[in-house]
Amino acid sequence: MCRDAGHAPADCRTRCASARLYWSFMPYGFRHSMCNEAFEKRPFAETVKAIRRAGYAGIEIAPFTLAERPADISAVERRDYRGVMAAESLTFVGLHWLMMSPPGLHVTTPDHVLRQKSWDHIRRLIDLCADLGPDGVLVFGSPQQRSSTGGLSREEATRHFVDGLASIAPHAESRAVTVLVEALPIGQTDVVQSLEEAAGIVLRISSPAIRTMFDVHNAVDEREPHAALVERYFDLIRHVHVNELDGRHCGTGGYDFGPVLEVLARCGYEGWISLEAFDFSYGGERIAAESLLHLKSVIAKIS
Repeated sequence: MCRDAGHAPADCRTRCASARLYWSFMPYGFRHSMCNEAFEKRPFAETVKAIRRAGYAGIEIAPFTLAERPADISAVERRDYRGVMAAESLTFVGLHWLMMSPPGLHVTTPDHVLRQKSWDHIRRLIDLCADLGPDGVLVFGSPQQRSSTGGLSREEATRHFVDGLASIAPHAESRAVTVLVEALPIGQTDVVQSLEEAAGIVLRISSPAIRTMFDVHNAVDEREPHAALVERYFDLIRHVHVNELDGRHCGTGGYDFGPVLEVLARCGYEGWISLEAFDFSYGGERIAAESLLHLKSVIAKIS
């Protein structure tokens, strides 16, 4: 798979074309994972069992669900969490909601001391991610903690964000962790509002440890068809979040996942399709079961 920073996104189209013949004769099997916060305050072991029982192969973790200060989770606790996942044959996928706790962090603030403290928090989360499992990702959303503040312009805040990502890239590389620049809707942040911007940052930093991802809900402001964007930036996309445009779980709205999944299958996507719902009112088990059933029905039509 083309993951080198030097590869132009256009290279994907050539690879996709060469893969069409094989793909047309073989049904594509995606790896499905689920974010754990939909189970809210349930014990971690119980959540792991429920996700595996629903048919998922991986789990993505919001670190604030493990501890108020996630970076301070002890080595023993990290081994225990890893053991709980291994006991259920559930693969650790990575971390998201990186800066929910502890409170007060901000990665683009003009306050140099606070900014340094915030990037140190990301470095510690890289270590946590590596300790929980190999080849994990850090999904860097955190709109409130990266938006312009303190009188900075959007451009200045973005420059701080890029500089910070570049500073932690060598550590991420050394721990085999990939940090993903997540584009977010205009109403959430003014720093990285499109997949094009995210891809530009990835190419600018030029580190295999810095990549981007695609999230259906967060692509609500994109002006081009989502499938076209995914195909254009395929070689820079390391992870995919699925949900409805309004943030509910898959199948509760009218979003057509077919075109995006078809592009991913045709281009030989090897990452995770990870369910991230924002409305937990349906309950974790129902969210898990209904989403996977809906996605598999879509995949069956494109295979």
